[in-house]
Amino acid sequence: MTVTALPLSPQATPQPAMSTVAPVYQPAPAGAPDDVPRVFAAISGVMRDAMPVGKTQENKQQNYKFRGIDDVMSAMAGPLRKHGVFILPTVAEHQQQRDGKMTRTLITMRYSIYGPAGDCLIAEVPGEAFDFADKSMNKAQSAALKYLLFTLFMLPVDGRSIDDGDRHHPEPQEQRAEQPQRQQRRQDKQQSRRGQRAEPGTPTRPQAQQQAPRRDFLAEATAAATAAAVRELYDAAKAEGAPRPYLSQLAEIGATKPGAKQPATDEAPSSSEPAPDSAALAADAADAEQALRIAASRANLTSLDADFARVYGRPIEGATAQQLDQFRAKIEAAGGAK
Repeated sequence: MTVTALPLSPQATPQPAMSTVAPVYQPAPAGAPDDVPRVFAAISGVMRDAMPVGKTQENKQQNYKFRGIDDVMSAMAGPLRKHGVFILPTVAEHQQQRDGKMTRTLITMRYSIYGPAGDCLIAEVPGEAFDFADKSMNKAQSAALKYLLFTLFMLPVDGRSIDDGDRHHPEPQEQRAEQPQRQQRRQDKQQSRRGQRAEPGTPTRPQAQQQAPRRDFLAEATAAATAAAVRELYDAAKAEGAPRPYLSQLAEIGATKPGAKQPATDEAPSSSEPAPDSAALAADAADAEQALRIAASRANLTSLDADFARVYGRPIEGATAQQLDQFRAKIEAAGGAK
């Protein structure tokens, strides 16, 4: 019996694994003044000044929220400039291949984080992205930079954000195109079942259900007798997703009602626990301050605190949410021009 060896099918050459190295520190050049902060102290200062970045961007097709790279860079630009820190990116490794109709890019980005004294901390971060056209390299770099800023500066997320994900997670075009047809088929089936279950002569409900009229929380708060009643209205409006300016109006109404805590005086407070309306005002002011500082950073406005104090006669920390929102609107309308 003769045995003939069959040729083996050719196998794809395995791609080398992406690798990263441990962070490396390069001291300041000779002659750098001793009183100039080194990069580690500068990074600590940036962490103190960095504001939380909420997951305000939304991928509606896949139903998740995320923190976009533009929001992260806007939040970090001001603190980085203030403490003399800048980041120099280079591509350490790069792999690119076709995966069906998409292009897959794997990179290792090498970031050199310089402090004001000239010393440098070098860190490597991987990035990966898919794209149907020529944007996978851009997306991979954006993902790597975003997570460098997240992890290096421990950039916090606000407590209202509940989701995580990456904007650039792809979805095949065929699946996106088929979604409307699938949704329409489901609606047709549901309507058909309703018609089959209905008794003869009984009219079926229309597809578009009538929505109950929205409550006028402001009118109810104005008519409320106590601050505690207004607080209940505030919580109900917040649960229904009322915007922050609307909640601020409710909180201001509550501050005028009997039982509201008065502003702090030289006398010792009767209780260490703030009144509900006062806590709501403080939360609104904190949100408004975050939005104001992000707008100022985007407009490259480095004199924000001084400009605000000149206009309103008080520091940002002592302003109301309405004043902060008004000043932010001025910055956005003027494009940062003063």
